Amino acid sequence: MKTTNNYAGIPDEFAQLEKAKVVLIPVPYDGTSTWGKGSDQGPEAFLKASENMELYDIETDSEVYQQGIFLTDFVEEDSSPEAMVDTVHKTTKEYIKRNKFVTVFGGEHSISIGTIRAFNECFDNLTVLHIDAHADLRKTYDGTKFNHACAVHEASQTTNLIQVGIRSMDAIEKTFMDEEKTFFAHDMVTDEYWMDKVIELMTDNVFITFDLDALDPSIMPSTGTPEPGGLLYYEILDFLKQVFTEKNVVGFDIVELCPNKNDKSPDFLAAKLYYKMLSYKFMGEAVTNDYDNTYDVQSKVAGNNQSKFDDDDE
Repeated sequence: MKTTNNYAGIPDEFAQLEKAKVVLIPVPYDGTSTWGKGSDQGPEAFLKASENMELYDIETDSEVYQQGIFLTDFVEEDSSPEAMVDTVHKTTKEYIKRNKFVTVFGGEHSISIGTIRAFNECFDNLTVLHIDAHADLRKTYDGTKFNHACAVHEASQTTNLIQVGIRSMDAIEKTFMDEEKTFFAHDMVTDEYWMDKVIELMTDNVFITFDLDALDPSIMPSTGTPEPGGLLYYEILDFLKQVFTEKNVVGFDIVELCPNKNDKSPDFLAAKLYYKMLSYKFMGEAVTNDYDNTYDVQSKVAGNNQSKFDDDDE
């Protein structure tokens, strides 16, 4: 499906792939959710809210859209959860190889299996920062390992997975969980140093997968499985700003917005959160138009703002 407008209605000069630093991939998929349906409508609601958002960020004194944000067509694949993950993986990796800062907006959390796989193949020694109410560590669920309940199982085996905000899980998930790298919501509420502790566990390269149900239902009720006791807006912004400042965030995804036609505020929160994360990423950077390159998958260059792919070879 084609997207009809530029992201947030930005001028064409900032929306072209060749000049854009950022790529935004919308994935309207809701194939394995088991309770509240509707995350397939999340990307469209997010994009509509973004069109009504002020593009000047007060905190960072910036207009990050001027770095260039290219909005891809919707990624759609209905044949199977495995096929969807594969399509997301291939699409994400394609844009990483062009040295773009790749972001993805879902859709249910199963799509993150594909995004994480792509980033893990492209960046050395990757930390996956998983911000969520749910552990999502099941090896399989409802007959597939590509279920939303399995969103970070693969990451737990192949990356430095750190989980933040967890307050709902099945007992079987404890067998896959590294509790030294898991920050439960009931502990975080009394630990004033939890942000520092999380960052100390990270490697230099960080990918963020953000399930919106990590936020408290008082501010984010529009999710498939809302859980009480979540993070609040300025609390999560403080944390994200620290992560973006101290680490090389190589990309992120945001998932599980289930829009409610009678309450648009969660859609707008998701739009602001996405834009704020970009503002933190490019905070203090000058606007340039020379970011686009294509990289050879055989070359490995890591530990900086580039992926493993070296632009010396085609």
